[in-house]
Amino acid sequence: MKALKASIRVAVTALALSLSLGAPSHAEEDEAGTLTRQMKQLYQAGKYTEALPLAQKALALREKEFGTDDAMVAMPLNDLGTIHYNLGQYPVAELLYKRSLAIREKTLGPNSTEVATVLNNLGELYRAEEHYADAEPLLKRSIAIREKAHRANDPSIVMAMSNLAAVYSNQGRYDQAEPLFKRGLAILQKANGPDDPEATVLMSNLADAYIHRHRYADAERLLKRAIAVTEKAYGPDHPDIAQAQNNLATLYARQGRNADAERLYKQSVATFEKTLGPDHPDLADILNNLAAFYKDQGRYADAQQLFKRSAAIRGKTGPI
Repeated sequence: MKALKASIRVAVTALALSLSLGAPSHAEEDEAGTLTRQMKQLYQAGKYTEALPLAQKALALREKEFGTDDAMVAMPLNDLGTIHYNLGQYPVAELLYKRSLAIREKTLGPNSTEVATVLNNLGELYRAEEHYADAEPLLKRSIAIREKAHRANDPSIVMAMSNLAAVYSNQGRYDQAEPLFKRGLAILQKANGPDDPEATVLMSNLADAYIHRHRYADAERLLKRAIAVTEKAYGPDHPDIAQAQNNLATLYARQGRNADAERLYKQSVATFEKTLGPDHPDLADILNNLAAFYKDQGRYADAQQLFKRSAAIRGKTGPI
């Protein structure tokens, strides 16, 4: 049984909102700046549907004020793309990221840290779509820009590092993924402390690598830690908790702890349905995992029902 694709629920750790890098000072006072701050708060809480109209309006205001190709438009383009990504609307997100990247490369040059942000996000999008050959060079370029601009252990480098590790993990290259996940986790915890909610996706992804390398005790410890830190920061209903629950269920299934596995799979499904809706592509992965679990238990009718639902979601959203 496969775990949920590494870092598919990425939160701010693996996808960067431009605002997190600092907005222009005048944006603190105008309507678009206010909308962007509100959007970021909703985004961090995993409330992507509520964040979407704020990001759309902020972009429209910036385009009206500066024109469609101005440097000031690149930031809201990236942010709106990030919201669409988290809603599983990958083709829309890709177009927005490409627009933002083109503007930033033209106005700021190819080696600016703002370019690195969009390269990371576009690379993560391609990873989610399983376009690994496209994802890997973008993420490596993002890392190289950050390393040149900052110290090697600066927290800003962790986003692309985590996503590159996820590319390797998705391809079964766990020997390459594990050290990158560990390095990223150490950087974040040193910078922000042990209860940093942005580190929980890395915990879940490192745990997934541990599961595939049969380090079950280490994986269980990390996943329980990820759930506790996220719940403390954002409450019990957050997509990152659903990711960790799914991976912990996969671990328990491998260990034959079937009652615990089923309970956690169901909790993961319920959390995703509540936070992201019934048709999100990430939900298809968890439904597929629960279906495979039921199939292994000989519960073929239950498995078939979930396999059909997973396939229906994939049919709506396209390949992921």
